[in-house]
Amino acid sequence: MKVWNAKMLAVSLAGHDKGELYVVVEEDGLYCQLCDGRRKLLESPKKKKLMHLQVIKKIPEELRPLMEGISTDADVRRILKEYRRYICQKQMSLK
Repeated sequence: MKVWNAKMLAVSLAGHDKGELYVVVEEDGLYCQLCDGRRKLLESPKKKKLMHLQVIKKIPEELRPLMEGISTDADVRRILKEYRRYICQKQMSLK
């Protein structure tokens, strides 16, 4: 069973945005409100079914304080950028 909370990261599994990374702004039953800070802003988040999302459970420790203080779209963009950088570094260390 998946546990969904606001202020989590998720990847889209279906639709025209497949593979996109989002911050979960709100969870309400079968749907989540998602934001990426560019196309989907905090004022008008994307609504997507939970079944079409993959939650990211392993968030780096340095991102946790940033996740708690999300107030602007710039904060969302910074979090997503830092997470992508973390993933790239992790993949490079495996090679």
